[in-house]
Amino acid sequence: MDILLSLKDVRLALEGNAGLVEILHGITLDVPKGETLGLVGPSGSGKSSLLMLMGGLEQASGGSIKALGQELTTMNEDALARFRRDHMGVVFQSFHLIPTMTALENVATPLELAGNRDAFDRAMEELQAVGLEHRADHYPAQMSGGEQQRVALARASAPRPKILLADEPTGNLDGANGTAIMDLLFGLRDRHGATLVLVTHSNELAGRCDRVVRLRDGRIDDMREAAE
Repeated sequence: MDILLSLKDVRLALEGNAGLVEILHGITLDVPKGETLGLVGPSGSGKSSLLMLMGGLEQASGGSIKALGQELTTMNEDALARFRRDHMGVVFQSFHLIPTMTALENVATPLELAGNRDAFDRAMEELQAVGLEHRADHYPAQMSGGEQQRVALARASAPRPKILLADEPTGNLDGANGTAIMDLLFGLRDRHGATLVLVTHSNELAGRCDRVVRLRDGRIDDMREAAE
């Protein structure tokens, strides 16, 4: 089995107003190539923090995190940024689009940073894949929340990442838009063959994953194959 993400005894502690706060306590987890893994649990259970560690967006306090065989915990910020650029796509609940750029420019930006000569052509392909080619010249403020999340999905998938991380991708959307984003997210995974890890409170979204890991108080509380 080809393991794309491997976490061994991962811990996270952050400095708070009352001192050091333990967020994650010894997480050990392997994610095979091609798997869709759902991270669920109550608010404050550590699931978003775990996702951020997987993406090198937060620094672990202890343990080992390997992605594509490379140890993330020993990389500096520049190396982590390059690794994400080349191998990962990240989708956030709050979109994080650049407000002064059009939809097309937002999607093309990571491709340009990676030196792709066909950045805008590929960006347009990704907008077409999420049904937004007609909004290519619109700015985020001119688009609905559902449209902005589609742009964010297109931006994350445009570099053809091996690992796609999504933090509550339907959290800010109504039911219809949330379902549409779910369909697009799994469609992009299938189209590019990415390994998908997502944080969600949605039972429907979790039920579409191959495996579900439930966290509670910074520990893995349960791990099971998703229901057929």
